[in-house]
Amino acid sequence: MTLRRVLVANRGEIALRIIRGCHEEGLEAVAVHSDVDHASPHVRAADAAVLLGGADASESYLNIDRILHAADASGADAVHPGYGFLAERAEFAEAVTGAGLTFVGPPPAAIRAMGEKTAARRAMSAAGVPIVPGTSQAAVDAEQAVAQAEAIGLPVLLKAAAGGGGKGMRVARTVDEVRKGFAQAQSEATKAFGDGAIYLERFIERPRHVEIQVLADAARTIHLGERECSVQRRHQKLIEETPSPAVDGELRAAMGAAAVRAAESVGYLGAGTVEFLLTPDGEFYFLEMNTRLQVEHPITEMVYGVDLVREQLRIAGGQPMSCPERPLAPRGHAIECRITAEDPFGGFLPVTGHIAYLQAPTGPGVRWDAGVESGSEVTRYYDSLVGKLVVWGDSRERAVRRMRRALDELVVVGIPTSQAFHRRVMDDATFASGAYDIEYCEHAGREVLETEPAADLVDAAVIAAVLAEDERRGAAVPLTPPAGTDGGSQWLAAARRGGLR
Repeated sequence: MTLRRVLVANRGEIALRIIRGCHEEGLEAVAVHSDVDHASPHVRAADAAVLLGGADASESYLNIDRILHAADASGADAVHPGYGFLAERAEFAEAVTGAGLTFVGPPPAAIRAMGEKTAARRAMSAAGVPIVPGTSQAAVDAEQAVAQAEAIGLPVLLKAAAGGGGKGMRVARTVDEVRKGFAQAQSEATKAFGDGAIYLERFIERPRHVEIQVLADAARTIHLGERECSVQRRHQKLIEETPSPAVDGELRAAMGAAAVRAAESVGYLGAGTVEFLLTPDGEFYFLEMNTRLQVEHPITEMVYGVDLVREQLRIAGGQPMSCPERPLAPRGHAIECRITAEDPFGGFLPVTGHIAYLQAPTGPGVRWDAGVESGSEVTRYYDSLVGKLVVWGDSRERAVRRMRRALDELVVVGIPTSQAFHRRVMDDATFASGAYDIEYCEHAGREVLETEPAADLVDAAVIAAVLAEDERRGAAVPLTPPAGTDGGSQWLAAARRGGLR
């Protein structure tokens, strides 16, 4: 089949990324948007745009009927789901193909096989992929969960069978915590996924979160190495890098082979990610498979030289992937920092507000993927991601230094962001050594989070940007300090008022 016009069923930076990929492949791109996103960069970048509905995602980006109507009205012949929203909903893929459109992603059966976590565990065990010891059937109630926990051995992890992203997940170290955690996880899973089924796994102490990128066309399945994703808060990733400091060539080959088996066992097509827990002694266990493009895909692109969006489009159009037959080896090192609209020194609570000024860093080996700009509004309706700052270096040490420089140059005025947290991590000895795990923020990284940066560390460039924006809007912030006041206080106050930490 030949693709001509692709509707991107998403928003923000991933929608913009896919639209650019379509244009580079010679395809037209259709954007969809809610009423609050009508002026977003992804809307302007597309060849056509269709209003879906209100700001609430249920009225827009999660409304399958409206998305299919938009595809029909715009003359699209394919739909790319991006990530989040409907990307891992088998019923959405089925609705797209049922409407005679091409779904840029895996077959619905593969999405469904990996979407239900206990079924996925059974399938992976049958395929010879190591899984964490635990149950492959959901517990019917708290007392059965207690019995299962005692059989597995405490501590255990209670997990939503239908979920991901840390929702519906609790660690239990005692029988009482199993009972309490079961009720909490079940309630959270029901709200998040409409399914309260909970299963149990042995809780592995201080593992690393390492995932393998896979790519499959009709003829073959390959892997493109690993990504280290262990710097997390509340099971949400903050920083990713590739290659992993903990993975050598032999382990990469073993994990890659397991990931390929996992993908082939469900008839996978396109780009996907198999996630593993890597223990301190080098054992690895299947965690889950994300049947979509990952947020952190740019670091793989920079190290392996593969455009994953382009490959998705090629494969969906019935073409073979462009990757060579020989296994690709990593070249250099890449790091991604997720810059979020959150206060890292206040528990990473999300914030909303107006981005008065945004200046992205530039230079060799620096990439800024964002769906916002100066003047954008960060609302309560969607996730808190502002942009992804990605760097490449010929070594890990050089990549860390380049990321530090890029973070110093990034300017976001108007809202608090995680920028200062990332800058501190780049200076942290534990991170620099590469000897960290998924509890980094609770242990080695605690000092990074406990002390709020002093106002005198605010960059002069940021202060200048605040003043320029205030002057443009006619705000009463003098360019020179009034007599009798601390010389820098008003400038620093302006920067602080802009939300910078």
